[in-house]
Amino acid sequence: MKVVISAGGTGGHIYPALAIIDKIKEKEPNSEFLYIGTTNRMEKDIIPEKGIPYFGINVSGLSRKLTFKNFKSIANFIKGISKCKKEIKKFNPDIVIGAGGYVTAPVIIAAKKSGYKTLVHEQNSILGLSNKILLKYTDTLCTSFETMKVDNVKCVYTGNPASESIISKKPYDKKEFGLSKSKKLVLIVMGSLGSSTVNEVLKDSLTKFDSKYEVVIVTGKNYYEIKAKLELKGIKVEMKTKSVENASEYKDKKDNIISQEPAFNKDEETKLYANDSVILYIPEVDVYPDMVAEKWTLSQVEDFVKEYNLTLDKSYKETDEVEEDIVLSQNRAVGDPIYEGYTLKITLSKKPEKKDDKTPTDPLLPSDEKTN
Repeated sequence: MKVVISAGGTGGHIYPALAIIDKIKEKEPNSEFLYIGTTNRMEKDIIPEKGIPYFGINVSGLSRKLTFKNFKSIANFIKGISKCKKEIKKFNPDIVIGAGGYVTAPVIIAAKKSGYKTLVHEQNSILGLSNKILLKYTDTLCTSFETMKVDNVKCVYTGNPASESIISKKPYDKKEFGLSKSKKLVLIVMGSLGSSTVNEVLKDSLTKFDSKYEVVIVTGKNYYEIKAKLELKGIKVEMKTKSVENASEYKDKKDNIISQEPAFNKDEETKLYANDSVILYIPEVDVYPDMVAEKWTLSQVEDFVKEYNLTLDKSYKETDEVEEDIVLSQNRAVGDPIYEGYTLKITLSKKPEKKDDKTPTDPLLPSDEKTN
C-alpha cells in the first residue's frame, strides 16, 4: 500500500499522523509513505528523523485581517497545489490522508484534482478552517468525537489516533531527572508549542505549592522568556539575540526562542529544573526608527513600507510649524521589531487652507478709489 500523508504546525496534528502511519505499517508492513509538510515548522525536523520520506512546501496561514502577507500566502498556496500534484503523481499513492494544519489543504486539493482517493482526520470537536475548506475535496472525514456529523460527507468515527508505544514504556526513576523521591511531583503540560496564557497564570500560582511538592512545567519551545518569568527556584536564565534569515516569521520577539545553550531536546520538550542554567536566544530583528524626531518625509516612509512589505495607513493634520508631508506621529513604538505584513499608521503635516482675508466694504463710506 502506498500512502501520502500530510499534517503540520503542531504536535496535535503531527503525532496523530505518525500514529496512523504506525497502524498502517502494523497491518501492511510493506507499505510505502510520503509525508508532505511545511519547510519551516516542527514537522520538517520530526519526520525525517524517523526515516520517513519528506517533501516540504512553502505555505503559511491566512491572517484574519486584509494584509499584504495574505496575497503572498495565496500565491504560495497556489504554487503548493502545483508542486503537490507533481509529487503525488510521481509517488502514485493508493490514498492521500490529511491530519490537520493549513499545509494539508494544498495536498488534499491536489490529490482530489489528480483523481486520487482522499481522507481527512479532524482531531477537534469543531472542524478547523483547513478541514472546512477540504470538505468538498475529501471522500471520507474521520472524526475524534462520535457526535460530530457533517452533511454531504461520509463521516467515520475513529477517535483521535495516538501512539501505542506508551503502553510498553517503562517508568523512569525520578532521580534521572534530578527529582526527589520523597516529594510529590506535579507535572504540568500544555500543547507541543506551549501556552503563554497558562504560563502567565502559573507564574502567580507556583508560590502556593509548599516544600512537599516539586513542580515541573513543560512550557513548549516558543515560551522560554515567559518560563523565565515563572520564577522557578534556582533557574538562571540569560537572554541573548541571534541574527536570523527571515525575521518576519517571528511574530513576537518575546515569545520565540530560536535556540538555547545547552541545546533543545530532540523531542521539542525541553525541561528546566532547579539549579539549571540556560542561555536563550531570541531573533535579532530590525526595529522601527523615530520617524517623528528624525522628521521623515512621506517619500521616506513609502520607501520604508515597500522595503519591509508593510501596509501604510496615513492621515493628515494641519499645521504651520513644519513643511508639508512630514511625519507628526507613528503608531509603532520606536524600537519595536519590524514584521512583514503589519500596518504602519502615520500622521503627516498639511498646510492649513488659506482663508479669505478680504474685508467687506460699506457702500455708504467713501471709497479710496473715488476721485475728487
